[in-house]
Amino acid sequence: MLLLVLPLFAQNGLSQAEIDSATSSYYLGSDGIVNGDLVDLPYRLLQKLSISIFGLSTYAVKLPSILVGLLLGFLLILLLNRWFKSNVSLLSSCLVVLSTPFLFLAGSGTPLIMLVFWPTLLLWLGSKIQGEKRPKPLYSFAFAIALLCAIFTPYMIYFAIFCVLFVLLQPHLRFIVKNLPRLPLIIVIIMILSGFIILGISIIHHPDTIMALLFSRDFEVSHFFGNISMGLAPLFSWHNTTENVFLSPLISLPNFALVMIGLLSTTKGFFASRNSIASILFVFCIIITGFNPDAIVFFILPFSILIAHGIKYLLEKWYGLFPENPYARISALLPLTILFALIIIPGLLHYIYGYRYNPIISELFTDNIDVINQNLDEGTLLVNNNYDFYKILESKSNLVVINELNEMRPTKLAMLSNKQPEGYSLERIIVSPKRDNSAIIYLYTVTPKEGE
Repeated sequence: MLLLVLPLFAQNGLSQAEIDSATSSYYLGSDGIVNGDLVDLPYRLLQKLSISIFGLSTYAVKLPSILVGLLLGFLLILLLNRWFKSNVSLLSSCLVVLSTPFLFLAGSGTPLIMLVFWPTLLLWLGSKIQGEKRPKPLYSFAFAIALLCAIFTPYMIYFAIFCVLFVLLQPHLRFIVKNLPRLPLIIVIIMILSGFIILGISIIHHPDTIMALLFSRDFEVSHFFGNISMGLAPLFSWHNTTENVFLSPLISLPNFALVMIGLLSTTKGFFASRNSIASILFVFCIIITGFNPDAIVFFILPFSILIAHGIKYLLEKWYGLFPENPYARISALLPLTILFALIIIPGLLHYIYGYRYNPIISELFTDNIDVINQNLDEGTLLVNNNYDFYKILESKSNLVVINELNEMRPTKLAMLSNKQPEGYSLERIIVSPKRDNSAIIYLYTVTPKEGE
């Protein structure tokens, strides 16, 4: 439940990417879907529902990511529990869910979190199919539906191809697929193919869709290695830049150490499915980061698997020192508690204070919507930028949002810039708690004419 409130304590408002996402989601109509507006469709429908119910607010924009984040954390526990003992899966899941990158995703009102959610869901469903002698058809159908929805998220087409190739190349998985019941397998194949057919029809009518799903709308081949460098920078740098909204360092040193221990511990049984998949996913993460630097967040999935490997290795080594001594196992609780407290607590403080007070990062977020909702119940609001976004305010309030005065000259006017309109005098300035650029709303009234 910590995820429900924690993001609001950190990111102080909305980034431009969140504003664009909310605008795109709210104005998504049935005609847009029919006409091929399918990119990030599941997330945008959820965000549209949230804004329609609760109105335009910071929390309403972020709520879909918070809910997906809760489900993603639960899926990580289930997935790791398929491959590791319960204590290892629970401890590693706690470290991942309370890490800076995961908390950022859960508190960011953009579809970026779906880049981690869909592969996690698909891997868990795949493990349910793999781990049973006679898999239930329900899991096969669920896998097909999840894959069908996932391909409308950027880069998930690559992941779908990756899943197919991994099954074909992995002997154990290839054997399982061969022994699946024929009817469910045929239905699953038909469902997956139908999704690609729908996508293909959309691409024929809207060629730009393929760019958004495979690369990014503004991708250039010459930028590939530059994007990788930009995406990896927050992982290894201690200084933030204005190139992205990720807080540096994105991975704490203790977590990084556990990842390295986990990576080294997998070298013995690399060709086991759970071991090789983490390393292969890291390679996949680097490739898609070349298309979009923000895609580096995909590393959370292999990161969680390797952390589980690292914890498993440490516990096994500790218990191996005292195989017949039960007191040694009990005494391990104290150093483990201290270790995890030293990892989690500084990580939480780094996330909360970093996003709120880091001057480079905090300037990328604006709390305009919160200030407007708290101070303007009615009247006229004049905006110059993001007009479609602020226009959403009219649906749940008595505000009238305009982007130019023209012949309409209200007696009282609120503006988000300090450019005083002709014929108006400044009455009051409403500020936000932010240190820099704190002036948000400028309230003007019509200047009385002489003799009035």
